[in-house]
Amino acid sequence: MALKTRFTETFGIEHPVVQGGMQWVGRAELVAAVANGGGLGFITALTQPTPEKLTEEIARCRSLTDKPFGVNLTILPAIKPPPYAEYRQAIIEAGVKIVETAGNKPQEHVDEFRKHGIKVLHKCTSVRHALSAERMGVDGISIDGLECAGHPGEDDVGGLILIPAAADKVKIPMIASGGFGDARGLVAALALGADGINMGTRFMATVESPIHEQIKQQIVDNDERATNLIFRTMRNTSRVAKNDVSDQVVAMEKEGATFEQVRELVAGVRGRVVFEDGDQNHGIWSAGQVQGLIHDIPTCAELIHRIVREAEEIINGRLERMVGKRALADA
Repeated sequence: MALKTRFTETFGIEHPVVQGGMQWVGRAELVAAVANGGGLGFITALTQPTPEKLTEEIARCRSLTDKPFGVNLTILPAIKPPPYAEYRQAIIEAGVKIVETAGNKPQEHVDEFRKHGIKVLHKCTSVRHALSAERMGVDGISIDGLECAGHPGEDDVGGLILIPAAADKVKIPMIASGGFGDARGLVAALALGADGINMGTRFMATVESPIHEQIKQQIVDNDERATNLIFRTMRNTSRVAKNDVSDQVVAMEKEGATFEQVRELVAGVRGRVVFEDGDQNHGIWSAGQVQGLIHDIPTCAELIHRIVREAEEIINGRLERMVGKRALADA
């Protein structure tokens, strides 16, 4: 069986479960496995060093699945920004039909993607940004609560409030992100007004995830307290795994450290080495509070099918029984 929502219908997928873009993680083998399991996966464009390499990665993904998948393009401020227009053109020329955007206002990218019939899902962390993206013409919203890995914004609003607050105002399909990892989360998201869920950390701990097995096991071993919020003092908050390096960054920020003083500790290349070599204390790596709900390392298909099956059981079992008992009591 499958749960049909506005999101599955708009984006042409079987199940309302999404694997969003993740730097160093969103590669062809993971994305294809999510697609083959009936979900929607996104290749992370900027994980690839050049637009040409992105074209090759898209082709590699197509060799592994005939199901829909997308590409994530995250636009962030940088001293020397990547050639976003060239990455965008590579996505268009490769015939990709779904793109996830994130970061600074992507109006020019949205316009160009839509011109080529590409559906756009925009990730944001507040209702006001979601409404801005809706006005930009995107096809769907991914709304991130404070629990999420990566950048939760600066408003510190958890998903229990943010999701229904967004659902009250956003008219296009919306998926919920931050703290989702099992069937209970999917049912809760649907009840709060979302049309599906986005999972990052949960998909990191799967068989097909292209990160070191020791990091996958570390995610399983960690609990919901095993994250740090760094860059708080710099108004660029990021939730990462709690380890020696992120503990040091937090301590330095408390002493008034500038970004220049922590730059070497938080270098992206160090985080990449974590995923490649398995030393969780080598650098900063993103992980969410959902670690406390992750207890195994299944295949992507097993995970998606389990979530959907158990969600249906909750809806048709536990919740239906509650309604039935109330109906009998009122009779």
